[in-house]
Amino acid sequence: MSTDHSILQLMLDASLTVQLVMALLLAASFTSWVMIVGKQIKLSRARSNAEAFEARFWSGGDLTTLFKEVSAAGDKMQGMEAIFDSGFREFVRLRKTGVEGAALLDAARRAMLVAKVRETEKLESDLAFLATVGSTSPYVGLFGTVWGIMNSFRALSGVQQATLAMVAPGISEALVATAMGLFAAIPAVVAYNRYADRVERLETRYDNFLEEFVAILGRTAFGPSTAKQGG
Repeated sequence: MSTDHSILQLMLDASLTVQLVMALLLAASFTSWVMIVGKQIKLSRARSNAEAFEARFWSGGDLTTLFKEVSAAGDKMQGMEAIFDSGFREFVRLRKTGVEGAALLDAARRAMLVAKVRETEKLESDLAFLATVGSTSPYVGLFGTVWGIMNSFRALSGVQQATLAMVAPGISEALVATAMGLFAAIPAVVAYNRYADRVERLETRYDNFLEEFVAILGRTAFGPSTAKQGG
């Protein structure tokens, strides 16, 4: 009887069903780690972008000039830049058509809210997958464990004298599935909670900027068509 009880050997000796469960958990773990790294980079860039844009916005420069600079980025706009672009573009467009007062501000606010939702959805992408991996992987691993243990005890049905040594390898390989389920779930849960909090903080930051920008537009709604950000 082989005495090689390494993790790899236990996986190779497992039944087909348990091996499929392990393969699924490995794939889920690998995919979640790719998403974890990618999300870290994406959220870090979003925060840096927000800080850089706020510095430019509150520098007291001309908003029309800032709008032209932001618009020149095209599809590369993100976060606050996209929210600002949508709101100021709508404000200028409707003002040229003669719309004034509350209607003008409401239209600009609605445009920015749509842009904010779109940017928030980008930040939240992949979070659902991490939540799914974190909540289901332990159960998938447990299924593999139960199945493996069932097979181990079923193999004893034709044996007159059962010993622990006969079932230990089968139970060990089955328990590997539970360990793999936890290995996939724990990083996914930690990453989901961390990133969900960061997304919420960015969304709050976007909301604050939106309201501050609406207040600035309100002060210029009946002024000249070229707005200037006041300190």
